[in-house]
Amino acid sequence: MGRLKAMPRRLAPAERKLGAASGDRKALDRERAKVKPWRSWYGLKRWKDLQKVVLKRAGYTCEQTGVPLIGKSGEADSPVIDHILEHKGDPDLFWDPDNLQAVTKAWHDSEKQREERARA
Repeated sequence: MGRLKAMPRRLAPAERKLGAASGDRKALDRERAKVKPWRSWYGLKRWKDLQKVVLKRAGYTCEQTGVPLIGKSGEADSPVIDHILEHKGDPDLFWDPDNLQAVTKAWHDSEKQREERARA
């Protein structure tokens, strides 16, 4: 009788369960892009041009708080173009200028997120 040299594989390797490491922004963005491919639309020239239209229409003022949108990227009073109704990948809602508003980063990251979590 022959000797058993190695155990046969019966199970496939386990799938990776952990996401990106905390603090690794680029890795987090890559993970999101896999789940939500429409996120790449935010990098298009068409989106950047639409942002300018919405900011100009709002007079560079937050449409929710009235705060001037004068901050640099990442600051509380920096401009964020917000989708009024969540688009969830629907191109018609994503690109609709009437579904967009200019708001401060502070409002978008606090009040708007609280509203969206309450609806979920």
